[in-house]
Amino acid sequence: MIELQTQITSVAQVIQLAVAPVFLLAGVGSTLAVLTNRLARIIDRFHFLETVSLEGASPAERAKDLANRISLSRRAKLIHWSITLCTICNLLVCLVVASLFIGSELRIDLSSTIAAFFVAAMFCLIAGLACFLREIALGTSVIEGLYSSTAATRAKL
Repeated sequence: MIELQTQITSVAQVIQLAVAPVFLLAGVGSTLAVLTNRLARIIDRFHFLETVSLEGASPAERAKDLANRISLSRRAKLIHWSITLCTICNLLVCLVVASLFIGSELRIDLSSTIAAFFVAAMFCLIAGLACFLREIALGTSVIEGLYSSTAATRAKL
């Protein structure tokens, strides 16, 4: 009876330790939803630009179209890296949770392994968020470039 109570207490402690990583999984999962939506919008915009006919367009319009496509391509690559890194982060956090339970059940000290998985997960999350920030900077730079060129055109008039 005492042994069963000790085992239940041990499992309860492991569950308590696993709660924080599970919240991290939920947070990164929400971030992944945002990232995939951004990627879908970038792809939709790229396909729209492909369907627009530039027959009879001026060289300036063609250059602007090419610049937009290159910008969208760069943004898509950054979002792709961000999604990949955040997914790896979630996989590593899952390994943390699994290692907590495996170590508890088998009575093996996996603290170094758990710490390594968690630190690797944090580095992946940091790198993924950095890619996301860079993608946002690229996206807003296009808007700022359009605004400044429009303002310059108006100033000439």
